[in-house]
Amino acid sequence: MTIRVVIADDHRVVRDGLHFMLSHEPGIEIVGQAQDGPRALEITASTNPDVLLLDLLMPELDGLGVLDALRETPHQPAVVVLTSATDDEHLVRAIQAGATSYLLKTASADDVIAAIFAAATGKANLNPELLARLTSALRRTPPPDPFRNLSPREREVLDLIARGRSNRQIANELTIGEQTVKTHVSSILTKLDLQDRVQAAIYALRNQPDTTQHPR
Repeated sequence: MTIRVVIADDHRVVRDGLHFMLSHEPGIEIVGQAQDGPRALEITASTNPDVLLLDLLMPELDGLGVLDALRETPHQPAVVVLTSATDDEHLVRAIQAGATSYLLKTASADDVIAAIFAAATGKANLNPELLARLTSALRRTPPPDPFRNLSPREREVLDLIARGRSNRQIANELTIGEQTVKTHVSSILTKLDLQDRVQAAIYALRNQPDTTQHPR
């Protein structure tokens, strides 16, 4: 089987070097190169590669943004991150966003090739040092706030929705107009990707039990 690969890196010398190295590797075909995040998504959509070799530090849309966007596309290649970002935050966020492997640009050619072949068969590839760092970082990283996209006022409105309050009751309790409440509700549904007030109430109860189960 030939593994079809797209290279995404904002430095041409890196792209050219990777292309030269990988094009001489039996079983690998380079089907595209991208210099930034938007172009990486375009080429990935048009070529349907098996593996995307992705830098994280790119202009316009960085590698983490590319990983997030790929989750919404019909074709989702395996992603091998090849980056100079050595911090734990990038490592954790990339793996959580769906990267199969995470390599630093200090990696050897053999390491890059091995990661590509592993990714094409659905296998993760992390060296022992990075795996230890990832494990340690995940242990100390608190879970993301499920309401992080909501404003303080929207959180208050959602809390009252979960308590079964109507728009009029919410308006009275918060001393705001009913139309303002409707605007907040609409914003909440959009930000949390929910369909209606019932889903919003369920979401709030599941994710914030300590502040929604007790009446005021």
